[in-house]
Amino acid sequence: MSSFQAHPLELSEKNFALNQDKMNFSTLRNIQGLHAPLKLQMEYRAARQIQRLPFLQSSNLALDTLRGSDDTVGFEDILSDPAQSELMGEPHMMVEYKLGLL
Repeated sequence: MSSFQAHPLELSEKNFALNQDKMNFSTLRNIQGLHAPLKLQMEYRAARQIQRLPFLQSSNLALDTLRGSDDTVGFEDILSDPAQSELMGEPHMMVEYKLGLL
């Protein structure tokens, strides 16, 4: 079994959004105090919970709007992850699976 050496920037790119959020929260805390990043983190958490039905892909527009990235087009917008591709399944079965009924 051989180990695969990833490119040094791969980990940095994978965690880019997380590192960007940490830096923004730190700057916000230094400028406006502790309440500002806490409020923003609560808004992020609430926006992440907004989802469409399990058989429809969620656009995460609320989260993109909070981050200010709703008006940018990136790589993931054009060539997204194949696992995130649009596919239609049986809606009732997918909802029951999501709720743990199957």
